[in-house]
Amino acid sequence: MKKRLAYLVVLCLLITSSTAWAAFTPGTYEGEGKGYSETAPVKVKVTVDAEKITAVEIDAPEEVPFGVPQFGNYGGQLIGKSEAVIDAVSNATMTRNGIVEAVKNALAKARGESTTNTAPVSFTPGTYTATADGYNGPVTVKVTFDKDKITALEVASHTETAHVGDIAFTIMIPEMLQANGSGVDAVSGATFSTRALRNAVNAAAEQAKCTNLDAFKAAKVARAPEAPITLTYDVVIVGAGGAGVAAAAQAAQDGNTVLIIEKNAEAGGNTLVSGGQYQSVMPYLVWDPKNPDATTGVYAFNGQTYEKVKSVPGCINELKMILNWNEAPFDASYYETHEYVAGDAAELSKHGVHAEYLPVLQALKAEIKEYLAWAQPKLDAGTPENQLALFSTLNLHIFQTYYGGLRQSADKKTWIYGDVQLVKQFIEQAQGLKEWLEAMGATFHEDTQQTLIGALWYRENEFIGAEVDTDGDGKKENYPGRWGTYFVAPITAMLKANPANKILLRTTVTELLTEGRKVIGVKGKRYDGTEVTAYAAKGVILATGGYAANLVKVVEENVYWSPEYVSTSTKTTNRSSLQGNGITMAEAVGAAATGMGFTQMMPISWIDNGNLAFGGGNYACWISPITGRRFVDEGSERDVLSLAEFRNGMDYRGSKGVFLEFYNAEQKMPAPTQLPPTGDFPGRYYRRKIAELPALFAELGVKADPKVVIETIRAYDKAVMTGGEFPDVGKAIASRPVGNVKRNPDGSYNVDSYDLDNTVMTIRLLAPSTHHTMGGLVVDLARHVMTKDGRIIPGLYAAGEVTGGIHGGNRLGGNAITEIFVSGRIAAQSLNADHK
Repeated sequence: MKKRLAYLVVLCLLITSSTAWAAFTPGTYEGEGKGYSETAPVKVKVTVDAEKITAVEIDAPEEVPFGVPQFGNYGGQLIGKSEAVIDAVSNATMTRNGIVEAVKNALAKARGESTTNTAPVSFTPGTYTATADGYNGPVTVKVTFDKDKITALEVASHTETAHVGDIAFTIMIPEMLQANGSGVDAVSGATFSTRALRNAVNAAAEQAKCTNLDAFKAAKVARAPEAPITLTYDVVIVGAGGAGVAAAAQAAQDGNTVLIIEKNAEAGGNTLVSGGQYQSVMPYLVWDPKNPDATTGVYAFNGQTYEKVKSVPGCINELKMILNWNEAPFDASYYETHEYVAGDAAELSKHGVHAEYLPVLQALKAEIKEYLAWAQPKLDAGTPENQLALFSTLNLHIFQTYYGGLRQSADKKTWIYGDVQLVKQFIEQAQGLKEWLEAMGATFHEDTQQTLIGALWYRENEFIGAEVDTDGDGKKENYPGRWGTYFVAPITAMLKANPANKILLRTTVTELLTEGRKVIGVKGKRYDGTEVTAYAAKGVILATGGYAANLVKVVEENVYWSPEYVSTSTKTTNRSSLQGNGITMAEAVGAAATGMGFTQMMPISWIDNGNLAFGGGNYACWISPITGRRFVDEGSERDVLSLAEFRNGMDYRGSKGVFLEFYNAEQKMPAPTQLPPTGDFPGRYYRRKIAELPALFAELGVKADPKVVIETIRAYDKAVMTGGEFPDVGKAIASRPVGNVKRNPDGSYNVDSYDLDNTVMTIRLLAPSTHHTMGGLVVDLARHVMTKDGRIIPGLYAAGEVTGGIHGGNRLGGNAITEIFVSGRIAAQSLNADHK
């Protein structure tokens, strides 16, 4: 049952209050205020005697994740006072403001004062500019008022994510003009951008000396539900993220009519705010045992020739570690008396392998032996590792997904790892995924195999966008970024396959319809309250994503993280719509779930809002702000990195585990968006030389000695350049030092040219946030949703993060995009096969 998030703070005062006489009429009074939530107000019930507050009840369940834990604190501060005065707690300031506003309203009623401003709304005519913080940075608006209304409103500048945040502006601005105020409905999935626009417009109204700001903030467009909508399609897909869109395109290509229902205002889901790269080896770019000395390879899809990707120092040592992996059955008993250190693959390799992965390991060892028979003589002859072709195979990807996800619960009672058949399936079927997307118009960088945080290897595929004719005029247009590659291309293919195919946006599915045990459709509501019923002739595919934005659920399910580190105050990289509703609906019709207690943290998140900061650990040096030393191999798995951050970072501005990331400012990050080449973003990143560190540390409150930090970076850079031992924490794969250095003709570093003193460094403040939920619905290889007793639920399929059993207790970076697109296609193909 859902817990009631209401806190009653009652304190009996045994001494006379020192507050001034307030002339209250004793009793209990209600009030409302605007807090963090964009969809529900903060409600309070305040009990007073003749002169002071004696009890406060705060009822605001939408004030998650930051506000709810502070209800007891905020309510307690009000006891014995005659005014709404509360000290704010970092990250819960908006909730505090909402409570203050609500309590003020309640106290006004207790004094017999009117709480309603009856003045008409009017302004001082003119154009006003105001700014508020959005998802990625400042949102600036220009608002023009005449005497009694808004006459023009535009967003002058912003950096909000395209098709995620900016869609809120498109919807809300016309409604604000119509309503003559800012109280219009929020846009689902764009909470930060919604709030930024609203706050900026309110600030402009204040500048214009609005005579009734309360009425201005409350003004909204009246909506009434339309007649109920009933639709019938072959396939109904719930969720328009990567998995849903992949399923839709495949289902349409297979000749089905397709309806996607999406709660947000635009397709994209969490995929649009992810890194966007996907893990899959491109055989033409890596070492080929059939032609071992080849320096180029041909991509069969386009017939073009590309240079082979080179290995990176440390890769061969990783291969040698795997080559020595113990083939005995996994010995869990060792970890009953020894600490299991997630990410310590060298230790893990000594204790065996689960039986179902033994054939994979043996096949991989054979591949590694063949590679080393070719590579080792070259290394012995002096050829640098970074001049050799990169080794990368499907078996390596499968085995790294296995041990990268092998985890033990906090109580040491449960082990979790990915189902070998599901793992093999998504990795093997990812071969051909790029070609499928490119055939629809998607574009990729064809000559690289990158890495990113927690990926463990170099096999990421970097998107560019799409070249697609979306309007049928025969002319292809460019659609850049993730939006183009993963959405414009497949959505256009879906819509062109049949004019009846459609996406129903701003519609929330609330229930699965059944006939006996069979799922036959869904019910839901549109943003205006209109009821929607959609019947599926062949089946329903759930592609609703995970629940990492539902911190209450994350905490309730958690069996992996210490409560010291993960709580309802923890931030998230996810969009607000990722609440786990698809899992809840499926469970209501008998579905089983697995792995729900394991949630992955993203170790490189901005500390102010928890959003993904992007980047890779291969080129960076991570420093503890307490000791000034490195504290983790920056290329480790994401949970390993996050735990190390919690243990070695500092508490800063309400975030736990804050650390300092240093890298050369000239480094091009493998991310969809680059930081500006110069300048700072206070609270996020800074550009400094080493001589400027003392002043920066003093500004940030960093305890570490700058001299120790400089010494650590120099030692780190020396190990990277020379291939020697790291003096503090080892690093398996390092692509470049922090300081400026030239390369020799053979690709090695010219150590004599090393210059840290004059290097401009980028220094980022980062911390962990919830990112991906490992648990979800139990599915078979056809992506049928299963019951607890192992039966298929007829008519119900699932794909993407809504499913469990694939990534184990930790997901490799880049595996999500791979899995959601592969599983979306599989679900559609299985649904079609089930009806032939």
